[in-house]
Amino acid sequence: MGKKALSGRENWQTESRPGGLAGTAERNLYVAFKKAFEGTEYIISNHPTNFKHLYDNVVLDNETLAQIYNPDETTMLRSRKRGWGVLPDFSITNTKTGKILFGEIKRQDGWIEGGKPSDGRGNVHERMCKLFTPGLLKAYRKVSKIDTPNILPFWLVLQGDITRDPKRNREIAFWFDSYDKNYFMWRPNMTEQDLIDHFNKYLKPYLE
Repeated sequence: MGKKALSGRENWQTESRPGGLAGTAERNLYVAFKKAFEGTEYIISNHPTNFKHLYDNVVLDNETLAQIYNPDETTMLRSRKRGWGVLPDFSITNTKTGKILFGEIKRQDGWIEGGKPSDGRGNVHERMCKLFTPGLLKAYRKVSKIDTPNILPFWLVLQGDITRDPKRNREIAFWFDSYDKNYFMWRPNMTEQDLIDHFNKYLKPYLE
């Protein structure tokens, strides 16, 4: 690899490390939006519990119950108390309209200059695909009050080298299809303002 290419790679890596120019401090989504929302009707919540008990009372048919493990009632209650559901990483709420946008922020490695395809072998991005399932999508829409069909009630923000991985970018673009505004590649050369601008331009109108 040439000296110029190596230099470029070092810049990307330096900026994406915790202590880099676009490291953890500047990448703290919660802090960025909390500051941006000062004096507005918007609030950001860390790990909202709206869906913490989503699965607690799902009713299974008798045939299924006969074939699975069924703990005693006390054990079940103790387990359910912890929450059988999902915990989004964050949520953004318009306190005037009551509309909520739920979000996930994920960091993952990826294939970039000087690396190899296997560098992007993580599956963090795949785990968020559960949000597309009919049951969760229905629950998210109901709680979020975002029923407009041309936008999803959740927002995925990705960090790390995955944001520049040629394979992962194509995968995620394919998954989201026309809902391309529902995810954001927060690349190492970007600032928190890029993230906020994306929200203001493409997602905020659906919370109004």
